[in-house]
Amino acid sequence: MSVRHRVSDELLLDYASGSLGESWSLAVSTHLALCPESRQRLKTLEMAGGALLQDIEPAQSQEISDDQWTQIRKLLKPNAATGLSPQTAPQSTPQPTGAVLPEPLRSYAGGDVDALKWKQLGPGAYHFPIRTRDGEANVRLLRIPAGKPVPEHTHGGRELTVVLSGYFKDGDDVFRRGDFEEADEDLTHQPIAGEGEDCICLAVTDAPLKFKSWLVRLVQPVLGI
Repeated sequence: MSVRHRVSDELLLDYASGSLGESWSLAVSTHLALCPESRQRLKTLEMAGGALLQDIEPAQSQEISDDQWTQIRKLLKPNAATGLSPQTAPQSTPQPTGAVLPEPLRSYAGGDVDALKWKQLGPGAYHFPIRTRDGEANVRLLRIPAGKPVPEHTHGGRELTVVLSGYFKDGDDVFRRGDFEEADEDLTHQPIAGEGEDCICLAVTDAPLKFKSWLVRLVQPVLGI
């Protein structure tokens, strides 16, 4: 498995600093469980943050300056100087053989995908809501039938998506297991599940999706998306 789409530096910094809410953190931690390079970036970021904290005087502002942020971004780039590569990444938490959902996502869901009570969204499409304590966002697993599109939509806020099984195409990009997509109100798209098997994803949103189809908008309150 080779992860090509990774969490952004800004979001990873929020996660490392502990300022990211539980719902968003679940998406990031799920990606980290499946992406060795992002785990190494996190480790590097935590080390860089610790070094910066040692240099900050108590009376100084707690905000990271532009120069400090530039230093952190340089450390996060994979190059010979940092030795950053999937081969040097820390090991992930051991996962049961054949498990689709990595920890801690599997514990949040209460089991792996075959043990869940999926709720129907439409013809062949299902979702499984996941409860979090922070109330910042809606968290759910999505199961989109192979070869079928998600209705075209934009966003009322932020949406984070992590692929867990199968794959989907979004324009010219292909997202496979472990890949991470960040979307907001500036993006209008229509992801299409790949052929051969259903695409299972983790999706976290802080506002309802804005669908182009009036028919989908009509049933949207019932579906809760």
